Amino acid sequence: MSEEADYVLGSERQELERLEDQSRALEPATRQHLGASGIGAGMRVLDLGTGIGDVAFLVSELVGPTGHVVGIDQSPPALAYADERRQTHNIGNVRFVEGDVRSWRDREAFDAVVGRLILFYVPNEAVEIIRHHAEALRPGGVVLMMDFDAGAARAEPPVPLVTETVDRILAAFRNAGADPVVGARLDRILARAGLRDVRTARAPAYLEHEGAVGPRFLAGIARALLPVMERTDVAAAEEVGIDTLEDRLRSDLLAAGAVFLPPTLVGAFGHR
Repeated sequence: MSEEADYVLGSERQELERLEDQSRALEPATRQHLGASGIGAGMRVLDLGTGIGDVAFLVSELVGPTGHVVGIDQSPPALAYADERRQTHNIGNVRFVEGDVRSWRDREAFDAVVGRLILFYVPNEAVEIIRHHAEALRPGGVVLMMDFDAGAARAEPPVPLVTETVDRILAAFRNAGADPVVGARLDRILARAGLRDVRTARAPAYLEHEGAVGPRFLAGIARALLPVMERTDVAAAEEVGIDTLEDRLRSDLLAAGAVFLPPTLVGAFGHR
């Protein structure tokens, strides 16, 4: 696996702010998956690849003041930003730790392990990662993973610029060693890792054609992936036209009266 595939989009401030936008869009689906998994008051929960902390913060609401959330990530800038936000919102039942999801282990067992958009970047090690953390669960503990089936992203009716941009994004992710459709096989990954009673749910979102969320979402990812696109011959910078891409996407969606369907956030959970 290439070093890029760990997190190909980087940890610059612009990328961290993009992640905030993305998290807002994913929050309803994430809440739905968290609720279905049975995570509740008093539980001790591990958040894999916590990034800027959004999933950890949602879990902290579910576990309440008697519960605790540990978020791990290998990016110091992301963790610093996450803790800055934690302090701003005075969230006392979350702590962030620098660590690699492939090997990190705490001394105390967890009641649940969650992760959103993490297996996307380590597809060849997904089963081993889940098995590793499932071993640290108390008996009956739950693992919930949420990841994209990015192959579902499209405009309806089709918009050529949207199709072209999505295709370039998918190609760039694959060239960097990521799997943009890993969400489609989360149930098999959890089952192969030895979890019982695995269940899957899909939570698509629909973004209105008048809004700015869809164009900003696509253009933001394309901007972060532009170096990969150029380096792996997916597209040259002048072909992408990144500085005007968001405006052109919005204009074309409006002209077509189209809705942008973002990647489907698939959730799968099972028990130790």
